[in-house]
Amino acid sequence: MEEKILHARKNGLSMLLLFLVMLFGAVGLIVYSGYSISVNRMLGYLGIVVAAVLLITAIILMCGLKIVKPEEAYVLTLFGDYIGTLKEEGYYWLNPFCSAVNPAANTQLSQSGDIAKTVQIVDGKPVPASGETVQSKAISLKLMTLNNARQKINDCLGNPVEIGIAVIWRVTDTAKAVFNVDNYKEYLSLQCDSALRNVVRIYPYDVAEGVDTTGDGNADDGSLRGSSDIVAERIKQEIQAKVQDAGLTIEEARITYLAYAPEIAAVMLQRQQASAIVAARKLIVEGAVGMVDMALQELSQKELVQLDDERKAAMVSNLLVVLCGNHDAQPVVNSGSLY
Repeated sequence: MEEKILHARKNGLSMLLLFLVMLFGAVGLIVYSGYSISVNRMLGYLGIVVAAVLLITAIILMCGLKIVKPEEAYVLTLFGDYIGTLKEEGYYWLNPFCSAVNPAANTQLSQSGDIAKTVQIVDGKPVPASGETVQSKAISLKLMTLNNARQKINDCLGNPVEIGIAVIWRVTDTAKAVFNVDNYKEYLSLQCDSALRNVVRIYPYDVAEGVDTTGDGNADDGSLRGSSDIVAERIKQEIQAKVQDAGLTIEEARITYLAYAPEIAAVMLQRQQASAIVAARKLIVEGAVGMVDMALQELSQKELVQLDDERKAAMVSNLLVVLCGNHDAQPVVNSGSLY
């Protein structure tokens, strides 16, 4: 289905004035015919019939008045045939038998857009709550934000992860959006879920050894937590490939929530704490060894004291205990000989 842009004349205001003249003329003719019945019954009845036809015609023709706001569009059909899309803002008069089509007008998702805030289900049909109006059949061409619900997905290592995304999108081809899919908003939400699962299963939550996330056969350090921009870009491309036929364009996709699932969150936290402790200890030991080496070199160069191997070993042991301990050292004064 190819989109056809209508370039209609913005003659809505002039046609509205014409219809008002017809309405007032019909009312005046009815009043005049009522007074004329007593004089000429046939002429009076004829005037009433003409006024009724004029009144009904004006009401029917007024149904063709359309207001198109900026960044909105009407997909118009005439007796089931697609005749075009009206996109340019203005006040128009169209064929009153044309009908606007928007199957997603009353679809309520967790997103911004042209939908009623609350919808009640009455007899299986969505109806806005009291105080709210039914959304028109206009299709919004503005940027829309879809906050997809959090999903529990297993990463490439099998760990359950909870993740949520926000997708910024817009309708670029109204004909495809209306006629190629049943409901383009629900279709987009479903494709976002599918694309998110496909991409998350490629990455580990955190950097892991021997994992190839790029598909080139070589292990890399890609992860959901550390490569969020790359992951978001892949999610965007995955969604765009799926919604291309629906006339939608994905402008951006961003990860809004990322965490381990509650059932393994405590265990993974202990694992992260253990890794942090090991890394910190490794750094402390490296620094302590460097300080001990520096101390021995300074003593040897300045010839402050001559130490044999046994005394050096004792000194190294004492310094490492002091530098690597978790608590402040409590010195013990040795007043005697080492031997």
